[in-house]
Amino acid sequence: MTHLHPKPQLVASDVDGTLIDDSEKVSARTKAAVGALVADGATFVLATGRPPRWIEPVVSELGYAPLAICGNGAVVYDSATDRVLSSHTLDVETLSWLAEVAERALPGCGLATERVGASAHDAVTQQFVSSPTYEHAWLNPDDTVVSHAEVIDSPAIKMLIRLSSARSSEMRAVLAPLIGDRAEITYSTESGLIELAVPKVTKASGLAEVARRIGVENSAIVAFGDMPNDVPMLAMAGHGVAMGNAHPEARAAADEVTGSNIDDGVAMVLERWWR
Repeated sequence: MTHLHPKPQLVASDVDGTLIDDSEKVSARTKAAVGALVADGATFVLATGRPPRWIEPVVSELGYAPLAICGNGAVVYDSATDRVLSSHTLDVETLSWLAEVAERALPGCGLATERVGASAHDAVTQQFVSSPTYEHAWLNPDDTVVSHAEVIDSPAIKMLIRLSSARSSEMRAVLAPLIGDRAEITYSTESGLIELAVPKVTKASGLAEVARRIGVENSAIVAFGDMPNDVPMLAMAGHGVAMGNAHPEARAAADEVTGSNIDDGVAMVLERWWR
């Protein structure tokens, strides 16, 4: 058993592959552990690649509406009041350049962009738009298919590049040297999907923003995750915890490896302080 620092003041958890099981449920044990930490006055936040509009199902599973770091750190969203508190967007010029680089380096790829309004389902903003060649990496997409030009004609919290015949890690290896420091590159699935954000915008930068808002030092943060997009957050937290099902990069960045997302891995750690 790992001996940890005193009781954490801020706990951040990734959603998919971490907090929820493979049927997108929060187990009773995990729900109880999160409830106990909140009742004790600690802060629980979600830190996810998901956009704000995909947070509500997690809130209903948890029975609690936390702050959510969305879009891999690009957005801080208050699920209790349905308000976007802050966002960092790629400008149109950068999106256009990134599209050109991606399409030259990864022939046949499809592009999509994620935008954000003032609330989760802001009707004023077309929130997820994709080019006609974009193939979805998950079921039940809620995008609007538009012309290639329209995908990149408005600022976006992230650009998604999809090439279903490739692995995400291979795509990152090809794109990283070409993109350099003009965008942050990450991925949360190996199924041929890369996500690009504003430089230095990661789950760690989003978590740092939340920690500043509530006056918590990094050393008093525990963070949970399972994929490369969790690596910056696992490294910056006082105690980074990788799931038993985690990608090797997440395991390497963590201070500890817990049980998998289907074995209450998050609860196993939280129960050291909250039962």
